[in-house]
Amino acid sequence: MLALLHTSPVHVPVFDALREQDHPRLRVRHFVDEDLLRRARRDGPETVADDVTAVLERAVAEGAGAVLCTCSTIGAVAEAAGAGRVPPVLRVDRPMAAQAVAAGPRVVVVAAVESTLAPTAALLLQEAERAGRRLRVRPLLVPGAWARFEAGDTDGYVRAVAEAADSVTGAEADAVVLAQASMAPARNLTTTSVPVLSSPRPGLAAAARAATRAAGAAAPA
Repeated sequence: MLALLHTSPVHVPVFDALREQDHPRLRVRHFVDEDLLRRARRDGPETVADDVTAVLERAVAEGAGAVLCTCSTIGAVAEAAGAGRVPPVLRVDRPMAAQAVAAGPRVVVVAAVESTLAPTAALLLQEAERAGRRLRVRPLLVPGAWARFEAGDTDGYVRAVAEAADSVTGAEADAVVLAQASMAPARNLTTTSVPVLSSPRPGLAAAARAATRAAGAAAPA
């Protein structure tokens, strides 16, 4: 079983759909806590570390073979809380970051929440160092987009994100990263020639592999 830690209920149907399409045999359990993101934005991601740890421990107690944090703002906190633990704790945007680094040395990070920019840039630089590559990261905050999301205007939110991504040209970037999992639908609306990367599909695939490995390790010989 794979546990998913979300900071918005809108992620539940997105990841359920991906599971049905790509991993039909995978069992998932969702843990949703919107207050984690509110507090992380207000006081800093480190302030929710104890609560994130509590969710991880609950997921493990309920039989999770791996845990996937789908929130970019608290992804590093979740990874740190899960360091050295069994089962493994993954952040949804790390595989996307590796793809961005492989695309080239210039990456634009599109975000609707300012608190996501620094953690995503730090993650990209980690992956660049791991790959032995140089990287230049440029942040692109989409004004007013998160207010639309919070008001329930998902279509308007996604359009605003797509327009921001389309403002990036090949002369400026080798890849555009959609920093938040909720931005993924915008990828289908973009027309820019620059590769636009989102996190849910590659992140879930990595977590599914981790959960499968854990199930194999736990199986009797």
